Amino acid sequence: MPTSYAMQCNTSFVILDPKGEIVRDIGGLLENKGYEVRVLDLINMHRSHCYNPFVYLRNDNDVQRLVTNLFKATTPKGSQSQDPFWDTAASMLLLALVFYLKYEAPPDEQNFPMVMELLRAGEVREDDDSYVSPLDELFDRLEMVNPEHIALKYYRDYHSGSAKTLKSIQITLAARLEKFNLESLAGLTATDELDLPSLGEKKVALFALIPDNDTSFNFLVSILYTQLFQQLFYLADHKYGGSLPVHCHFIMDEFANVSLPDDFDKILSVMRSRGVSVSIILQNLAQLKALFEKQWESIVGNCDEFLYLGGNEQSTHKYVSELLGKETIDTNTYGKSSGRSGNYSTNYQISGRELMTPDEVRMLDNRYALLFVRGERPVMDFKYDILKHPNVKLTADGGQPPYIHGEPTQVVATLVFDSDIPDNAVSVKAVSTSYELLSDEDLEEIFNL
Repeated sequence: MPTSYAMQCNTSFVILDPKGEIVRDIGGLLENKGYEVRVLDLINMHRSHCYNPFVYLRNDNDVQRLVTNLFKATTPKGSQSQDPFWDTAASMLLLALVFYLKYEAPPDEQNFPMVMELLRAGEVREDDDSYVSPLDELFDRLEMVNPEHIALKYYRDYHSGSAKTLKSIQITLAARLEKFNLESLAGLTATDELDLPSLGEKKVALFALIPDNDTSFNFLVSILYTQLFQQLFYLADHKYGGSLPVHCHFIMDEFANVSLPDDFDKILSVMRSRGVSVSIILQNLAQLKALFEKQWESIVGNCDEFLYLGGNEQSTHKYVSELLGKETIDTNTYGKSSGRSGNYSTNYQISGRELMTPDEVRMLDNRYALLFVRGERPVMDFKYDILKHPNVKLTADGGQPPYIHGEPTQVVATLVFDSDIPDNAVSVKAVSTSYELLSDEDLEEIFNL
């Protein structure tokens, strides 16, 4: 399904790619069609383009959204904190650190690895409330220069507790950010190569590769989605009069594995006019209900098309059956009695039944799909054979070599032997050089040190 969308080559794409199979198959096709291919690879991070969320923080509200989204994305699904105080206090400390880096640090130090450095510099000694850490000194100097600095306000709020409380807050935040201690993730987020706004200005294909058996790093994709929506909406509203010059299509395979903003239903309702669209791909509706318990119907309602490819989940069968509606059945009943006073009667009755019952939806032939388009009658048709697409010859399925991203550039030297040198080649006299290794004593003697 994601492959068939991207093979149209008619928009910019943001493709969630579990296991990296999609980019291997169609990356070469997209480059052949003039796309810039960028890959956020959370499977093999050393091959990934770099992504630094700090680059896209335009104002204080963006900082707030980043911290809020990070805490939400690093909270295990279905878990609820017994005492929200620790998360709230930890978010205040993180806000203080991010605001400090945004306004006081040079650009190359505005990243999450530097956040971890600052956090480690904020040592707290539980047996000594008067101890001043290097981080405390940093904010003390900031207070001398700008007592109303926003970073200082959050740091004061965090620092109002006892040493034992501060230690617990630091541990809470360190647990949230512990993945950034990994050298691979620290290197990936130290700088930025994704240039998110460019997706609305030229044809770009951005792939987010996530392992299908480990969700540890999916929080970074959640942050990426949120910042992409913010950047593209801002670009459309403030530079292009409300609509992007190049449409951007989000293809969200394995939609249920990535945390999205709580107001995603509202984002969905306003993106169309700005030249942004989303294809949500799910195994069944139960996944959507689990993610958005109260808003799932609004999310489905904001989608102009609903495509059912088959499945084995009962509530989905029932929902599709109800979408199909009812068909009309005309019933004619004839009666005849014989005998001296026999008569003949006809009874005409109209009744209805589901066009397809939930059980019939479950038994749908795998060759068929059901398509619902807003304002139109439902359609049942054959699934498209992707191997018949005119662009398939440019993909791995069509015989092309798989697309490989992030490979180091190799310089190949060419050796030329005398027999290969043409007769008219110009001879250049070789320059002879010599060198001698000197000890420290020899150097001192030569330079009279």
